[in-house]
Amino acid sequence: MATITVLNGPNLNLLGLREPAIYGSATLADVERLCREEAAQHGLEIDFRQSNHEGVLVDWIQEAGRAMAAGECIGVVMNPAAYTHTSVALHDAIKGASVKLIEVHISNVHAREPFRHHSYISPAAAGIVVGLGIEGYAVAIHALARAHKKN
Repeated sequence: MATITVLNGPNLNLLGLREPAIYGSATLADVERLCREEAAQHGLEIDFRQSNHEGVLVDWIQEAGRAMAAGECIGVVMNPAAYTHTSVALHDAIKGASVKLIEVHISNVHAREPFRHHSYISPAAAGIVVGLGIEGYAVAIHALARAHKKN
């Protein structure tokens, strides 16, 4: 069965505790459950991961690229969190591994502090979902599944 890799960046392990007025009360386990339910509706599985370490995320993007080339993975949904605004390495990994990736943000980053308005990930992403809460993950999974069926 084909998979979608869902990657979560730094501090997302604190969902439900960290700034609930911005990120809501859902936990990362709630996000994972939502992702698995949405993927199951499309006959897909989820490989769900979180790391606070940039290099680990780079490794996982490259791994997803290899899985996509082998026909085992149809794409990546990634919430790069703070690395959105700082990581050329993640941008380069997405491009270098030829990963079809949808960037997701729980909050509307464009309505927040000015430093959050720029993304190094967006130019390498196939799409972006911003400000829909954790439901944005399901939207991204749905989009990848529909694009895969068209191919």
